[in-house]
Amino acid sequence: MGIENLRERNFLAKERLTSLAVEYEVAEPYGEYFRREAGFLLHGTYEDLKPEKYDTAYTNPVYAVSLFGTEMGRLLSFLAYELTAVIPFAAEGDLRLEDITILYEVFLEVYTAFAAESDLSTGTLEADIRNILVGFITDYTDVTVAGRIRDLVDPSRDFAKNIIMTADLTDLSYLDRFGEYVTEDTRKLAGFINSLPRDDIEKMADTFVQGFITGFKVTGKDISKKKTVNIRYNLGFERIVRAAVEGFRRAGLDSTIYRKGLHAAVRSGLSKTGYYGDLVNEQMDYDHREDQALFLDRAYMERKLEVMENTYEEVKELAAVFAGPAVMGRFGMKEFIPVNHEESLRFSDKQAKLRTELVSRSAELQNRYIPGDERSFTIISYPVPEIGKDFKEIFRETVNINTLPYDKYQRMQQCITEELEKGGFVEIKGKNGNLTDIRIQLHPVVDINKQTVFENCVADVNIPVGEVFTSPVLKGTNGVLHVSQVYINGLVFRDLRFDFRDGYVCDYSCRNFETEEENRRYIEENILFHHKTLPMGEFAIGTNTTAYVMGKKYGIFDKLPILIAEKTGPHFALGDTCYGREEDLPTYNPDGREIIAKDNEHTLEFRKTDPVKAYYNCHTDITLPYEELEEIASVDADGVRYPVIRGGRFVVPGTGELNRPLDDIGI
Repeated sequence: MGIENLRERNFLAKERLTSLAVEYEVAEPYGEYFRREAGFLLHGTYEDLKPEKYDTAYTNPVYAVSLFGTEMGRLLSFLAYELTAVIPFAAEGDLRLEDITILYEVFLEVYTAFAAESDLSTGTLEADIRNILVGFITDYTDVTVAGRIRDLVDPSRDFAKNIIMTADLTDLSYLDRFGEYVTEDTRKLAGFINSLPRDDIEKMADTFVQGFITGFKVTGKDISKKKTVNIRYNLGFERIVRAAVEGFRRAGLDSTIYRKGLHAAVRSGLSKTGYYGDLVNEQMDYDHREDQALFLDRAYMERKLEVMENTYEEVKELAAVFAGPAVMGRFGMKEFIPVNHEESLRFSDKQAKLRTELVSRSAELQNRYIPGDERSFTIISYPVPEIGKDFKEIFRETVNINTLPYDKYQRMQQCITEELEKGGFVEIKGKNGNLTDIRIQLHPVVDINKQTVFENCVADVNIPVGEVFTSPVLKGTNGVLHVSQVYINGLVFRDLRFDFRDGYVCDYSCRNFETEEENRRYIEENILFHHKTLPMGEFAIGTNTTAYVMGKKYGIFDKLPILIAEKTGPHFALGDTCYGREEDLPTYNPDGREIIAKDNEHTLEFRKTDPVKAYYNCHTDITLPYEELEEIASVDADGVRYPVIRGGRFVVPGTGELNRPLDDIGI
């Protein structure tokens, strides 16, 4: 649609909102809802969304349901949350004029339905409002879903990149230009990064860029065919990101930098893909994590997939040269403890199953235009001032951890790999209250001189250095995985336990909430991602004891991001293997041996005939700390044990240097 037509639509909608904000045509309590929300659309700020105002906010489904009843309360709370996107959209002006206008218009359409109804207590009105909202989501997928794909692959959509590359980063007011919520903590972070020497910035950016490029090299992929990389990060790191954009450009790659998903059609639970600032109200986001339950059915799924396919077809040349994501994360934020509210929209069992199908089919569709065996990624993470008084020291140590010499770890990990390969399975046992007692079945090796089961992983895509990992054989992988406390995707899990039978989760529990039902639902939503079960996709031994000691030294072990935490001990991933969609791409360890443990029984059964069934499109790591670890040992057919870790320390000849950091904390 032409920009002039959009401006006219927007102008007319804004005029109507201005008059509506002082109208009393609709009976209370609904009239107050429309006046307040109209005012928010015209003048709202992040101050309106803060936790201290949440008890009486329409975005709070508990409050909305208390006023309007269960069905209407959920509908109007959904709409109120959807409208919060006008704040960041407004920062982009005409670039997001259509996004803003459609939000204005759906709100006005809902208001008109109320104004036309004489009896506001009827179920007919509830059905009308639901139809309006579902129609809005479905009809505008060609704006919301299509726009999201274009933002990913088209570097000319450069709102954020333009700020990063041209703003005076020493004037921290540049942060307000993004339209995101920005706290004093993020301003302190940006100020601290401004204070670092240029050489330090270049070193961090180079680690980031080279990690991405190395991902192509170690897997034998041709990066010369690629032209773009998608940078994802949190506000405050702009000086490093600017240097990274320049570094990627020197390597022949332009950058796309897009905002986290805002429309319900492109949000995905609590995960936030793209750039974003601080979270203004985590409980609000948690309450709306399953808002897609309002409209998710098979008709919507087919509509979304159709729009995705049409859009990818339109941008197929851009998609073909897209190299993958480069992610710069953060850690150290205050712990968020969610509260479950029954008033929130929740997926039914049927919808949960449909959602997993949609995720799988969407991934398969993307893979058709951006093949997994032609793209790569990298992830790195840094602390934020909120981590505490030792922030500067922790930041410096994190930079050191992210740049540890890979050749030293490569040699020690080679020793570990050779020891593990002496057995047919690996046993892991916990101590100090850790109930872990599990057996990992290994793939058989035909020619030990040419083949290997474990990948000797140094600092490439997953920075920092330090792990050996494998994809287990599912049959024979049995036992209990337990950890006293772990952070996963920003959420804390206490006393987390999984039971495995032939490689699949058969039972699970934690102790976050009072009831077993709440605890199981918490795991189902945030680790199993609505699958009834998941296989063990990875078993690994992290070797970065330096990172582990940093976590213990500063009391931040529970705040470490997963990509650092997974290097600090043995870890287990639920979901896909580490080689999803790349199983047939030959991969070699530094010693020249080919890694053969890429499949499991599930992928072997489906990936050639039905890829949608073959992949779960999730991979969640759970790490055991060294002090909760009694032993990791490989065991051969005669029962001979080949210990790798005993009493929390490495015992393989040639790995003694890994224990030196542990000496400092008495392990």
